[in-house]
Amino acid sequence: MHKLNFKIILSFLLIVSSNFIFSQKKFTLVLDAGHGGSDHGANRNYSDIGRVAEKDVTLAITLKVGAMLEKNKDFKVIYTRKIDEYPSLSDRTNLANRSKADLFVSIHCNSAVRNTAYGTETYVQGPDQNDTNLEVAKRENDVIFLDEKDKQTFGSYDASSPESLIALKLQQSKYLESSLLLGGLVEDNFVNKDKRFSRGVFQKNLHVLRMNAMPSVLIETGFINHPEESHYLASDKGQTEIAESIYNAIIDYKKAIDRKSGGPVVTKKPEPDKLAEIALKNDFRILLLSSPTKYNEGDPSLKGLNYILPIKENGQYKYYYGVTNLASVRDINIKTAKDAGFRNAYAVGFMPNQKLSAGYYTIELYVGDKLNGNSFIMQTLKDVERNKESGVFYYTYGKFYTLEEAVKAQKDIESKGIKNTIIQKVYK
Repeated sequence: MHKLNFKIILSFLLIVSSNFIFSQKKFTLVLDAGHGGSDHGANRNYSDIGRVAEKDVTLAITLKVGAMLEKNKDFKVIYTRKIDEYPSLSDRTNLANRSKADLFVSIHCNSAVRNTAYGTETYVQGPDQNDTNLEVAKRENDVIFLDEKDKQTFGSYDASSPESLIALKLQQSKYLESSLLLGGLVEDNFVNKDKRFSRGVFQKNLHVLRMNAMPSVLIETGFINHPEESHYLASDKGQTEIAESIYNAIIDYKKAIDRKSGGPVVTKKPEPDKLAEIALKNDFRILLLSSPTKYNEGDPSLKGLNYILPIKENGQYKYYYGVTNLASVRDINIKTAKDAGFRNAYAVGFMPNQKLSAGYYTIELYVGDKLNGNSFIMQTLKDVERNKESGVFYYTYGKFYTLEEAVKAQKDIESKGIKNTIIQKVYK
């Protein structure tokens, strides 16, 4: 009887442990070495080192990054190419999408008309409404018609047409925030670790990124036609340093994403002497902008960022991004906001559960014409207050004396189907 019970318990433990093991999904990463095969990419001949071709440099760096990541059991690495061949753009993006990848990293080298341009750049796919210069996009799109498959897939694509520009802008806004985070980490490493010049993180309509259903970045590791930088790109030392910077950025990106989602945090290596981060007394939100205009979730003015809390105060809507009581996450959130285009973003401290000494918070439900008693809002909620100012009706709900109470009430209201509400701070 005891043996039977032992076997049952042992079987149960094996089932639980195996379910736990298989439930730990690896972080799937697609590494794309730009160009390849008949597409040499940017290239130039030098008398001392011969021809430096983009396709060779990107493959060498990609393989180094992949080798580092493959040593970490939490990662699954997929390559679009590991040899000198040319996968079509559709092959690259289809591979990433079929693999349900968590991240797509395309590694390239840059070129310019003049050989004085130098430095690194990282591109993310997203809206680019103010910048009409499409030279970078056109240069990447030049490789579209290198094989028959791409002719069929992209046959109607014209980089100079407004329709194509609009199509490019509509893609991937869902993943912009995460892409900006990784892009910032990559460029920071190039500057702080490798002591190189960073030209920044940019949103551009690059065709190589637009079909990916995941956060994606294109890293320009340097200029092939710059005499000094090309020698660095062609050297084993330069390729190793670049690979290490990209690798460390990916590790830090994964840690930041896991920290936000509550998942397991990946570490580069055991650091027994490093003290755990101590939580701060205040919660920190990043103030993006103040405006008299109300922007709903997904509005282009919010530049693709999620986790935004608007608070109305004295007739102005203040848009706050993220919330954390860890200094490291706060700093990452500031950088993500600035990389998204909010150059004046800064952190604002909120004391948790602090009661207002004067006034209260309420939930602004609707602004506009007068609602009748059969409207969804009036039927769903009781004790809705109505005020009229300058011919406009304002409908609000509840009085809350801490921000946390107001946020909780707002989520409860939205769960009932009333969307795009605003927390309003009322002074009395």
